[in-house]
Order: sequence, then structure tokens, then C-alpha cells
Amino acid sequence: MALQPAAGARDLIPQQVKKNQEITKRLAEVYKLWGYEEVSPPRIERLDTLTAGGGIANEDIVRLVADEPLGLRPELTASIARSACTRLKTRERPLRLWASGTTFESRVAAGGGIYIEENLQSGVELFGVKNISAELELLSLLLESLFKLEIDSSHKTKLLLGNTCLMDLVLENYEGKIRNKIKHNLIDYNKIGLEDLEIDIEKVNGLISILEMRGPASEIINKLKEKYGEEEPIRDLARLFKQLEPIAEEKGVILQLDPTFQPHFELYNGLVFQLVCEGKSSPVVIARGGRYDKLVASCGAKSSEAAGAGFSFSIDAIREQITTINKDILVDNNRTLITYGPQSSLEDAMVNQRELHKNGITAVLELDCCNTLEEARSLLPARNCQHIKWLNN
Repeated sequence: MALQPAAGARDLIPQQVKKNQEITKRLAEVYKLWGYEEVSPPRIERLDTLTAGGGIANEDIVRLVADEPLGLRPELTASIARSACTRLKTRERPLRLWASGTTFESRVAAGGGIYIEENLQSGVELFGVKNISAELELLSLLLESLFKLEIDSSHKTKLLLGNTCLMDLVLENYEGKIRNKIKHNLIDYNKIGLEDLEIDIEKVNGLISILEMRGPASEIINKLKEKYGEEEPIRDLARLFKQLEPIAEEKGVILQLDPTFQPHFELYNGLVFQLVCEGKSSPVVIARGGRYDKLVASCGAKSSEAAGAGFSFSIDAIREQITTINKDILVDNNRTLITYGPQSSLEDAMVNQRELHKNGITAVLELDCCNTLEEARSLLPARNCQHIKWLNN
């Protein structure tokens, strides 16, 4: 039986690796233009950091056997927030950081077993800005990054936005268990669950109207104003969409507001969003993010600086969508095969290889002797080389 990688693990071939590197490079170029600095958070963290102040469930974390409670990071944000509040706490705010790396999530398989899902991510974090200015910068940067990736209009890319404060408005007249039931039914888009609740039918109909309140941003904001008035989160969303609409139109991105949208991880408190593409068979989330002030506070930040927001791209998901990356990037067209005949030796070939390497030329050794130049030339396709260096004296 052929050996397979562990369920959820990535086993990438060279072309996929090069494509990942090119995507990450393109994103990094945009981040740097906006003034973000690269950091490299550890893959292994203490569990109290990884749970992000209660925002990430223990069952989502891959635990390690060690003398202290450790695990593999399920995302990058919590580790970067910890660093921002410790090693970088004396840096001026706003603090702009970016990182890329592999994340690991514990998942339950269809048969009930546990497997580890491995993903490559790249994203940015902005610390120390409590007002809507952070979201204005981040979402503008998100759309600019998307443009750099050259994802074409055929993917019908959609930016889905919500706000945990909107959910708080919806639930403000409910408490205890009934509040939690309503919240879960709204998040899961469960009309039947709402209808089965032991509350007035008028209230049920009101909740269902909220459930169905999703679509073009300006339309939904007007409906929210009619229902809740000029609340701060609604004003902020109106300002945000005014900034984003011309950019999104230029990039061919659809903006959608959903008051009941909540992400899988509960580390966000404020704006939350996902960037979704139409994949070959189903929608694919290629980026997600939001505001996480409570997480920053749990890392020990002063109340005046306890603010954070960011997003991350899923590199593996993007790789499967992009077809426009130049093939010259993925294939090295300047590979030289160094071969030697009966009158020379592998040692001579290695001397020549070093000389080519000094000039930045990819040089691959043929480790076995070739009897003739014709025999050596015949190896070029199999060795994926375009040039040959023949030694036989």
C-alpha cells in the first residue's frame, strides 16, 4: 500500500511550493509599501496564549506532550499580540506588523476521529488604534493585496462583513439561555430553530427579518438605521462602506453586509469579515479578519492601547484559484546540467559547479559518468535542464 501523509497535512510538490512563495512574496511587497514590518511568531506556544483569552476553543488546538501546557498555533494573531504587548510594548503606536507561516488546527473527521489541518497563512496586524481608522486602513490594504494577486473577475470575489456589536444590538433585550439560543440560530441561519423558541411570535418574526437582512451594504445599513437608529457601529459601517465602495468597484469585488455573520474563532469584538471566491465546486474563503481589542487586553496591554485588528490570507486556498502567475516564475529556464565523461571525474564537475554557482546559475550535477556527449544530452529533459556542461579531458 502506498504511504500517504497524515490526514490534513500538506505534501506539496515543487511547483506548488514555488507558487506559494510567489503569492507570499507579492503580499509582502504590498504590506511593506503600507509600512508594515515582518515578525516571525513561534509555531509552539503556551495554551493560555493560544486560546486567545477564551476566543479559541481548546478542542481547536493541537496539544503537545510536554512538562508545561503547550500547543501548535491554530492562527498567527494571538502570538503576534503577545509579542506586541511584551517585547514590543515600548514601540510607538500604531504598531504595524506582518507575518507568514504555517498554522495547525485540530479537526473532527466525519467518522469521529481527530485529524490535524495544516495551512499556510500570510497577514497583517495593526495595534493601538481604537477607532474606525484601523478598519479603514486594513480593509483598503486587503483589497489592494487582492489586486496584487491578480484574482480575476470570474471568481466573483465577495467581501462579507459583519460586526459583533450589531449582534449585541439584536440581542440586547434577551438574557441567559434564550440569548445564547437566539445567537446560535442567527449565526447558523436556522429559521426553524428561531420558530421553535418559546418567545412571542412577533419577536420571532423580528429575529427572522434580521436573519434575512443580508445583501448590498447601503441597503442593509438603511434598514439597520430604521430599526436601531444612529448607533455607533451603524455609523462606523456607513463610513467604512463609503470608503470601500469605489475601491471594491475598481477591483471587481462585491461588498455584502450581514448583521448575523460571526467567524469560527470568537476572538473578535467589533468588525469581522471574510473574503470569499467562487471556487470550482463551492465558495472558498481566501482571507478573514477583524478587530480583537479584548485579546490585546488579555495580553496585558494598557487600557489606552488595548486595541488590535488584522487579517490573514490563506495561501493554500489562493494557490488553487490563481492561474495567472507567470510560468517563468515557476520554472527555472536557466538550469545547467554538468556532466563528465571517462576522461574526467565527479570532482572536476563539482569544481565547475562552484564556478557557475558564483555567477548565480543553477547548476545540477549528473553524479554518474556519461560515455558520450550524446548520452549526456539525452538526460536534459529528465533532469529538467536547458543547458549542458560536458567535461571529458
